Amino acid sequence: MAYSLNVCHLYGDLMNTYGDLGNILVLKYLAGKMGVNLTSEVISLGQEFDPDKYDIVVFGGGQDFEQSIISKDIQTKKQALTGFIEDGGSVVAICGGYQLLGHYYIGANGEKLMGIGALDHYTDKQKDHRFIGDVEIENEETGEKYHGFENHQGITFLGKGERPLGKVLKGHGNNGQDHTEGAIYKNVYCTYFHGPILARNNDIAKHVLMNALKRKYPDADLTSQEALKVGATF
Repeated sequence: MAYSLNVCHLYGDLMNTYGDLGNILVLKYLAGKMGVNLTSEVISLGQEFDPDKYDIVVFGGGQDFEQSIISKDIQTKKQALTGFIEDGGSVVAICGGYQLLGHYYIGANGEKLMGIGALDHYTDKQKDHRFIGDVEIENEETGEKYHGFENHQGITFLGKGERPLGKVLKGHGNNGQDHTEGAIYKNVYCTYFHGPILARNNDIAKHVLMNALKRKYPDADLTSQEALKVGATF
C-alpha cells in the first residue's frame, strides 16, 4: 500500500526566524524511511487553511513584528485550525506558533497579541529578561529525554486539557516557575525548543508521523513504520 502525507508549513515564509524549516526536512527524511511520500506547502497571509487537505501542520517561531501581523490574519483560520486540532490533526508548534495557538501573548512592548484559543494556555512577558540557553527535559509518560535551545521573552502557563511536553531537567522551560516545558494536547506538540526540535529529537518526529498515519489510514497495518528505529541526534 502506498502512503502519503501532506504538511502545511503555516506562515513558513514569515515564521522561520530560527531555522524551523528544518523540522519539515526531518519529517520528509523519516517519512521516506517509512516508505511514506511526504509533501509540504506554505500557507500564509490571506490564504485559506483547508483542514481536509493536510495531515500535519508545522507552525514555527518568529519575532514580535511578524507575530503582530500573523495574530490578525490567523483569526481568519481559527475555526479551521481548531477543527483540525480537535479532529486529531498532528501539529508541531514552536515558540511564536506555540504562543498563538493559545489565548494571547504579551509582547516585549506590552502589546497584547491575540491567539486563537485552540489550546488553553496564555503567555505573559518577563520584564527586561529572556530565557536563553540549552534545555533538557524528560517526558514523564514515555521516559524519553529531549534536548533543545530556548530563546524567549514570553512565559507560558498551561491550561485545561494540556500536559507538558516534559519536565525541565536543565534550563527554564515554559515559565521558569513550574518546571514544565512545552505542551501536548491531543496530537499537538508545542515547545520553545529551537534547533530545530525534530532534528535533535527524532522520537518526537516519529510520534508526529505515526499519529498522522494512524489518523489517515486507520485500518492499515503500520507495523513496519512503527518499528522504525530512530536514534538520539543531540
